[in-house]
Amino acid sequence: MDERELIYDWNKIKPELQRDSGKHPHPIWFDDETLRDGLQSPSARNPTIEQKIELLDCMEGLGIQKVDLGLPGAGPYHVEHIDSMLGHMGENDYSIRPGCAVRTLVSDIEPLVDLQAKHERQIQASAFLGTSPIRQYAENWTMDKIMKTAEKAVDFAIDNDIPVMFVTEDTTRSRPEDIKAVYTRAIELGADRICICDTCGHVTPNGVRNLMSFIEQEVIPDSGAKRRDIEVNWHGHQDRGLGVANNLAAVESGADVIHGTALGVGERSGNAPIDQTLVNLSLMGVISNDLTGLNNYMKKANEYIEVPLPRNYPIFGDDAFETGTGVHASAVIKAMKKGDDWLADRVYSGVPAGDFGLHQVIRIGHMSGRSNIIHWLNQNGIEESSSLVDHLFNVAKSQRRLMTEEEIFSAIKTHKEAV
Repeated sequence: MDERELIYDWNKIKPELQRDSGKHPHPIWFDDETLRDGLQSPSARNPTIEQKIELLDCMEGLGIQKVDLGLPGAGPYHVEHIDSMLGHMGENDYSIRPGCAVRTLVSDIEPLVDLQAKHERQIQASAFLGTSPIRQYAENWTMDKIMKTAEKAVDFAIDNDIPVMFVTEDTTRSRPEDIKAVYTRAIELGADRICICDTCGHVTPNGVRNLMSFIEQEVIPDSGAKRRDIEVNWHGHQDRGLGVANNLAAVESGADVIHGTALGVGERSGNAPIDQTLVNLSLMGVISNDLTGLNNYMKKANEYIEVPLPRNYPIFGDDAFETGTGVHASAVIKAMKKGDDWLADRVYSGVPAGDFGLHQVIRIGHMSGRSNIIHWLNQNGIEESSSLVDHLFNVAKSQRRLMTEEEIFSAIKTHKEAV
């Protein structure tokens, strides 16, 4: 049977994503903020340089196009780490493009001038400046001050051949006229990349679409630039739990680069998870990256940054592809017996485990059927018998949770001693 006939996909009733490549500087790219914005999480541990390089290796292997290496303005220790990572990228001829977050201060941008000369590769300056009325009020800023600050920083970067991505912090709570004024001036001065930020996790998918439409239909045309010459970045946070939904809305609305972090690590409730974003866009057919290494990346991020990885975390949590429920397990086992991994991966899962370097796992517990037990015994090379199956079935039904492998082996040992 044609595999496509086994799943009726309501996600595709609406016309699929249409993207006019002539209006964009490049296909959809990703910017991994794990090593900068992610490490601003109150509970994050700053990895060693060796660990950061391992995480960087994972990003390169996944085909992620851009990476934020850190905040040089945070001090010499951070500059040293950025320097080491740039050296590693150069030695291994990496394709991923480096960038660093900088305040709109010349002193923050100056280290990039030296690093760029040393490593002979461009380093994007992601120059951020708050524009929302609430931020202006708290800081006693005026738009005149914001404009002058932006002009000085962008001028310095462009004069020193540093590519600029101009970032308006809290864009999603900023006035249209203020956004337009500061982006227009940055573009006029030579910034060919702008970043729309949901810094406080305020926006909804509808807000993303409204804001993206404003940028594409008013800001860029009125600045005198062509849309295909300006890279539009989207950077979201998780305060309302909408990070991934907003990332998808940004893609659908024409963003060129989507930002995110491993496991959504970041300030407060975190950034939009880049892992879940990649998975969803892959399943939607928007990207074709080989994501079989994504699980390895998430495990390393969990270990090195100490960001939590709940058991029920989508795709990469321990529970994501495990089941001890009789009805569910029975269907998966029947698919496995057909020798059909494609079917086994989808009959009770909306995400195919194999696409992301994972597999289905059948466990034994109080909601299991005998088929779970027989499958487990076969998988572990243990000869099955009706008495053993009955014994394990009775033991499992007395449990309050799924049994561990140690508990199953202990129950098997008890059975052998009794017969």
